Amino acid sequence: MSGASNSPIDGQVFMLASAKASVDPGTLSDLLSRVQAHLADRVDTYRREFERVAESDEREVFLVPTGHWETIGDRLDLTDRERKAVARTHAEQLRRIGSDTDRDEEFETALEIREAVVVGR
Repeated sequence: MSGASNSPIDGQVFMLASAKASVDPGTLSDLLSRVQAHLADRVDTYRREFERVAESDEREVFLVPTGHWETIGDRLDLTDRERKAVARTHAEQLRRIGSDTDRDEEFETALEIREAVVVGR
């Protein structure tokens, strides 16, 4: 775990997402920590309302409707670029889990119509 402090994102995923989003690692780390605090407060809601597609000792991953990250971005007053960087990081973490568990095709298909939210434990 942990490409950013207080984040359930793996280090390699963190660096990949930072590079793809053109956001420096320090900024992305701060964003992921802020978002994680917000998500952790709502984990029971995620468990009730959304499909959990992966879980481990470090994290739970949920599929949520498209537009979910826009809502979170609005709540946390994120810029469009910041929101996209965080959403990309969460999607990349799901892709990594899919690759590690031989579910990559399933998760890639899911990401065509939904978004991923990764909540740390």
